[in-house]
This record gives sequence, C-alpha cells and structure tokens, in this order.
Amino acid sequence: MAAAREQFAAGGYEGTSIRGIAAVAKVDPALVHHYFGTKEKLFVAVVAPPADPGELIPQVMSGPVEEVGERVVRMFLTVLESPATGPGFRALLRGALANDLSARLLREFFTRQVVRRLTAALDSVVPAAEMPTRASLVASQIFGMVLMRYLIGLEPIASMGHDEVVAAVAPTVQRYLIGDLT
Repeated sequence: MAAAREQFAAGGYEGTSIRGIAAVAKVDPALVHHYFGTKEKLFVAVVAPPADPGELIPQVMSGPVEEVGERVVRMFLTVLESPATGPGFRALLRGALANDLSARLLREFFTRQVVRRLTAALDSVVPAAEMPTRASLVASQIFGMVLMRYLIGLEPIASMGHDEVVAAVAPTVQRYLIGDLT
C-alpha cells in the first residue's frame, strides 16, 4: 500500500502501473493482482474513500437534471453525517489539508473517480471539455462547506438544518454543473 500510495501520488493514475508498484514494493505483480484485482481497485484502496463514487454518482444523477445540484448537496450532507461514512470522509479531508501526498492522492482520486463519471453522466447537457472546470468549481463549494460546517464549526452553517444548507448551497452547485459559467 505504501508503494502504491507513493507511485500514484508521483505519477498519477495514468502514469502508474501495477508492475511499477510491485517493483517498488519488491513483490511479484501477480501478488498485487491477487490482493487487489485491478489497478483501479488498488487506487481506491490507497485513497480509502468512505463512499464509492461509482455507487453515489448514478444515484445523484437519477432524476431531473434541473435538480442535480440539490441532490449533490443532500448526498454530501448524508455521507458526512452518517456514522459509517462521515468520520472517514472528514479524516480524508483533514489528511489532504495537512499532507501534500494525501492532497495529491485526493486530487487524483477526484479527477479519476468523480470527474470522469460526471462527464459521462452529463455528456448530453454540457460539453465534456468543460467538465473538469465545472467539477472543480463544485468541489470548491462542497469542500468549502464541509470545511466550515464539519471541521471548523463556523456558525451558523455548522448548526443549520439540511434543508437550509441545501437551499443556500444547491443553486451555486447547480450553476456550476450545468449553468452559465461566464
């Protein structure tokens, strides 16, 4: 895992191979495949996200595209307040804030696991070339909300109800996802 973490952080997902990871770890590549299966599964294990974007994004994208911003914000609030996923998500963000290696892994994870899926899901709504910009703007809003609400505890957002947070944040997320960015 340490070798994979270093390799993914240094070379990104595309620039990293199972053979390269195995060489750094001084093990046979077959051993890595045995325990992790694919490079993508190893990458997810290294980043250790508390929830799988492969399951969450299709849920968020089901329904009218005009309400996707609301569903994104509600999904994050649910994940962050769940006893099963909240502590892991907050730890992942704390680690990214405190450690450059963790930050690089989170950026790579976001690009590989989230932006790619959003691009596919919104391909008929916005040009694929815009999706990296749109997704990073959404991330800035969501991670800013997470930071202020859950890590710093800035009032009044820290004690606002879900509906209040959704009403305040979702329109901006909606615009970032499918609206005019000019």
